[in-house]
Amino acid sequence: MAQGHYGDVEPVAFGEKLANSQSFTTLFREGMSLVEETAAYLDGDGREDSKALNRNGALAYATESMRLTTRLMQVASWLLLHRAVNEGELSLAQARKEKSRVKVGLDARDTDAERGLPEPLQELIARSVRVQERVQRMDATLHVAAPENPPSNPVEHQLHLLKTAFGATHG
Repeated sequence: MAQGHYGDVEPVAFGEKLANSQSFTTLFREGMSLVEETAAYLDGDGREDSKALNRNGALAYATESMRLTTRLMQVASWLLLHRAVNEGELSLAQARKEKSRVKVGLDARDTDAERGLPEPLQELIARSVRVQERVQRMDATLHVAAPENPPSNPVEHQLHLLKTAFGATHG
């Protein structure tokens, strides 16, 4: 066993394990599939759906489809960056530097405007937000900052990582 900062053994690198997990693989497949499905809709049936809208509806369609496309580009960029980590093309430290260029935070939604959109577009928007939320949670887990005053034992450190991963803000 490797000697580490906490004495006898190196703590589990939870973020690195998560990046190579089935959870990441599933998220990657879902995210990239959603990108393809969205592109097919916007280039196909979505064009016809948008023609049936009134002027305000067409403006909302254009705005929300642009937001959707931007959100999915950000998700795809994040997924591809972390796939490169999984495949050994980048280290997690390199990915941390690169990820500053990739926004994964949730943007504001205009649910009133979304209500008037064609059902398939509403569904794609909802699914993209759910995928983005999952990416955001995984990102927080993968890129958790080391505590300034590291705990004195590895269990405390692992608990810190778990709390960060699952959004716990109190001890």
